[in-house]
Amino acid sequence: MGVFRVNKKPKWIRAKLPTKKGYGKIRKLLKKQSLHTVCEEASCPNQTECWESGTATFLLMGSFCTRRCKFCDVQTRNPHKYLDPTEPEKLAQAVQELGLKYVVLTSVTRDDLTDGGAEHLSSCIKKVRQYNPEVLVEVLIPDFQESIDALEKLIESKPIIIGHNIETTEKLTPMVRDKRSSFKRSINVLKNIKKLKPDMLTKSSIMLGLGETDEEVLAALHELRRVEVDIVTLGQYLQPSRKHLDVVEYIEPQKFKYWEKVALGMDFLYVASGPLVRSSYRAGELFIEHYKKRGLISE
Repeated sequence: MGVFRVNKKPKWIRAKLPTKKGYGKIRKLLKKQSLHTVCEEASCPNQTECWESGTATFLLMGSFCTRRCKFCDVQTRNPHKYLDPTEPEKLAQAVQELGLKYVVLTSVTRDDLTDGGAEHLSSCIKKVRQYNPEVLVEVLIPDFQESIDALEKLIESKPIIIGHNIETTEKLTPMVRDKRSSFKRSINVLKNIKKLKPDMLTKSSIMLGLGETDEEVLAALHELRRVEVDIVTLGQYLQPSRKHLDVVEYIEPQKFKYWEKVALGMDFLYVASGPLVRSSYRAGELFIEHYKKRGLISE
């Protein structure tokens, strides 16, 4: 497939409009509890689909990130070490009120905090589990500047999956991500999680359509498997605004199917690959469905 700069979205890229009560219920509750979701802050194309099914990916530690990645719609600002001490409690109450069985928690990057916010994230996970003992919690973390102490805090809070996204290929990383992020650093984070707890499920995600070659994507997948990442998702990069990176190529659905087959052949436990797939897309539904089939969790 050739590489070309495009502006018009193809027919397979279509965001769903809200039609059900679940969407409004989540929006109302988020406003009431002053909580944020990555669905809104990062302009996710699956927001309606996930919210209508009663799933939301909560964005913790505020809505301002201390890094400025060129693909991301989350605002950049220095929060000056502020954290909402009531967030763990409000989050746990929201999860309980929504009756969620699977929760995805993520956060902005907080380089202004000594521990990157690891203690706060850990408190959020523990509080959610305290209020909702049966809930499964997946957490998508920043790199914490490769802090081992930070990773230990997250592991100790017992999420079912720890994710950290490499976002793109090694060659494109300097163009796509903030200069304080790096492909090597992200790989080391994923490697260190497995070193600290070998049976912890790890997850990462790659955006396609930024000008990467097939060889570069394959190399990235090999690097993820080298550090024993269990789950990988691949999705289409969509430009949030004209201030962000251009889409170089819209990858056709059959090419995503190809990458799914390739990744499964590399022994990833689970692969989600498609134009609108994101790291947390239908995470609970797909995780539960897949692992029930494998007999790893019960009905």
